[in-house]
Amino acid sequence: MSVSEKDVHYIANLARLQVTDEEAKSYAKDMSSILDYMELLNEVDTSNVEPLEHVIDLDSRFRKDEAKEPISHEDALKNAPDADSDYFRVPKVIE
Repeated sequence: MSVSEKDVHYIANLARLQVTDEEAKSYAKDMSSILDYMELLNEVDTSNVEPLEHVIDLDSRFRKDEAKEPISHEDALKNAPDADSDYFRVPKVIE
């Protein structure tokens, strides 16, 4: 498949990019070679290949979502560097 310089300028205009004529010539050549390669890939027989969710076949690494007892208020504040009776104290970040 061949991409013309006019096609490159059209695509660049859609993407709101400024492309010189020299760049358009180079991009047209590159885009044409990419599309030619894609056509080559379309010729590969994949009829006996199972679809993949991911290239690497991994099991889920996440823990099971189980309901647990929440941390008590005292335990949450126990290791805080600065806290009053009810809240964490943090440095003021907005003036």
